[in-house]
Amino acid sequence: MLKRIVTIQDVSCFGKCSSTVALPLISAMGVETAVIPTAVLSTHTGGFTGYTFRDLTADIPQIAAHWKTLQLHFDGIYTGYLGSREQVQIMADFFDAFRSEDTVIVVDPVMGDAGSMYAGFTPDFAVEMRKLCGKADVIAPNMTEVSLLLGIPYAEQCPLETVKTYLKQLTEIGCPIAVITGIRNGDQHGAIAYDSTTGSYYAAYREHVPEPMHGTGDIFASVLSGALVRGASIEQALSIAVNFTADTIQATLPDLRTLPREEAPWYGVEFEACIGNLVDYVKEIHS
Repeated sequence: MLKRIVTIQDVSCFGKCSSTVALPLISAMGVETAVIPTAVLSTHTGGFTGYTFRDLTADIPQIAAHWKTLQLHFDGIYTGYLGSREQVQIMADFFDAFRSEDTVIVVDPVMGDAGSMYAGFTPDFAVEMRKLCGKADVIAPNMTEVSLLLGIPYAEQCPLETVKTYLKQLTEIGCPIAVITGIRNGDQHGAIAYDSTTGSYYAAYREHVPEPMHGTGDIFASVLSGALVRGASIEQALSIAVNFTADTIQATLPDLRTLPREEAPWYGVEFEACIGNLVDYVKEIHS
């Protein structure tokens, strides 16, 4: 029987991010993937203008209530971009309603990047997101989100020992496992995880690519979630997520470097070309 996950985040009708990344990737990993859209946008917001936006906050409790009547079980719950404090609070209730002993809950606390909080968010949002992280099994912030969750100054890069300290502090919020993404290690780039139940740290790196690419954080979190639901250890899941994300970046570079910037596929990386790699990575989970 297939494992089943639900991902809760927005749907950008054009542009590769959020649900339109999570659904194909986690499905390709052999996991049945249900979705709850938090909003519908005509495009993502990373460079497009004039996009449409429809908020679906009021629909989420109704969807959850219907699912409860169906007695649905989820092996995984994965939240991405949540657009308001109200949505974060609704997710906390959703966790309580659908969590079971074998459910893996992954929170990607999407709040900002490059040292800045995303437009429309306030410090109060970070307070609510911190509470939600305390209900998760695994969280995967970037360094900007680490600073917001811990109330510390932002630093683009930190010494390894400082990163380890932050990871421990993140698990003290209440989640057993914390992952920090976007960690530089010389000419490499990757992520570091800490499992508070064993006191173990894990790291995975690939070649650093200086070009910014939209949606890679969503790819990482989606693959991490899918791998964990498939039964991977955090060490295995981290490696798969870092390697696949790097594969998609490498697949996109030829177009990115040969086309003028205004014509390049900046709306998302070419993950479709790498799905075969992902299937192969999944085969290694229990080998």
